[in-house]
Amino acid sequence: MEQLSWIHAIIMGIVQGLTEFLPVSSSGHLVLAKFMIGADASLNTSALFEILLHVGTLAAVCVVYFRDVVLLIKEGLLLIRDGVLWLVHGGKRKFEMYRDRKMVLLVIVASIPTAILGLVMQKFLEDLFLSSVMAVGFALLLTGGMLLASAKIPAGKKRLEKASYRDAVVIGLFQGVATIPGISRSGSTIVGGMLCGFDREFAIRFSFLISMPAIGGAAILKLSSVSGADLELNWFPYLLGAIVAAIVGYACIRGLLAILKRNKFHYFGFYCLAVGLLAVVWGFLH
Repeated sequence: MEQLSWIHAIIMGIVQGLTEFLPVSSSGHLVLAKFMIGADASLNTSALFEILLHVGTLAAVCVVYFRDVVLLIKEGLLLIRDGVLWLVHGGKRKFEMYRDRKMVLLVIVASIPTAILGLVMQKFLEDLFLSSVMAVGFALLLTGGMLLASAKIPAGKKRLEKASYRDAVVIGLFQGVATIPGISRSGSTIVGGMLCGFDREFAIRFSFLISMPAIGGAAILKLSSVSGADLELNWFPYLLGAIVAAIVGYACIRGLLAILKRNKFHYFGFYCLAVGLLAVVWGFLH
């Protein structure tokens, strides 16, 4: 396998960091980038490199939402402990449920439909979208339309206290559909939260928190695809791409938070429509 160049690694890291959190589809842009830079297909689809890119963006979420991440881990472990004790005592021990613990359960509930849809659609996606610029283009057009339509959604007021597990399932389904390259994960889940009546700030916070198991799960699934040839290559470009993805991803999360507060979220729809149209034309001509 040909060695990944550090220039290509930086380009892919920037693309991953920019598009993982901005509502423009990271997977779709990575597919397009692979075609545009004209590098060897086996090189660009290196499982190890894709895993490290995901690790980089996952690190960005953990830094921005460090307090939430710590609380989720802590309450998740305590939830398991109390659940075991509740079973041991035959249901007679009081089972505490409070604010931070509810967030853990909401994230878990949202992750279930995401995992199911992701596994069901994985083979279909590999056969169609990962090898077709035109298919990604049509998906980006759909994302653009969804983002523009979000401007018409009334401002919600629902936050953690009022969020239901049904809301979590709905948003998890939106995230599962976003497994399709060209359908934005962050865009879908934020719009899903807005449709459920979430306050915009809580919608984006919940979107990023449920992205962690989704990104981590995607990375774990790719571990089986890592070859011995991957491990024998020079790791510097791989790590460089991951670091770039983390830095750019951090900046994008901060930027998106500011954009949402100014109610400019739907503007990304124009960008997705433009890129989607160009991708469809490119696919038709090639």
